[in-house]
Amino acid sequence: MALVLIIRLMETSFSGPPIDDNAILERLPAEISAFLRRQNGLIAAHGCLHVRGACIAPAWHSIRSAWEGEFALHHLYPGALLSSVPLAEDCFGDQYLLRDGLVIRLVGETGDIEPMECDWPEFLANVEADPVEYLHLGFLDRFREQSGPLAPCHLIHAYPPFVTVEGRNPSLRAIPALELRSFHADFARQIRDIPDGTKMEVKIV
Repeated sequence: MALVLIIRLMETSFSGPPIDDNAILERLPAEISAFLRRQNGLIAAHGCLHVRGACIAPAWHSIRSAWEGEFALHHLYPGALLSSVPLAEDCFGDQYLLRDGLVIRLVGETGDIEPMECDWPEFLANVEADPVEYLHLGFLDRFREQSGPLAPCHLIHAYPPFVTVEGRNPSLRAIPALELRSFHADFARQIRDIPDGTKMEVKIV
């Protein structure tokens, strides 16, 4: 299925601004660049997935910002190589990057890299078919019931983090996307060398 057709099938709650970063398009695979020229990023699948755009601002929507800016993923996570294109994120802050033509998931809370074993069009087709199941967003319905729709430029902060035992029943609140990215990266850095099963205390400063 063509990339553009896949996106048209997905419910869209936000469309990106006009392109003002043509230079970044030249660094992207031709099919993705062609799509962004038609629709410069979006939030789709009832808020489940945010596809970034070729724009300088807003920073939360900018591919360049996630690739090269102050909160660039490769600055925050050792596993997010500069050669990997940060195309998207889900509503809980996991990042989806293109590496060697295939999509990988960077788990926000831990920095772990998980191969999705598909290219970008296949990834979007899987999201379109069942976004909650495919992206593991089982708590999204609870957030909607408690707080309503997730506003653009916000993601859902789960506390305690999902990676902890207590995170099996977290509280959920919307916070700015870049704030959650920074929090996740700092948390991942602090637990990187802690063995599984270790008791720890999380302090919010």
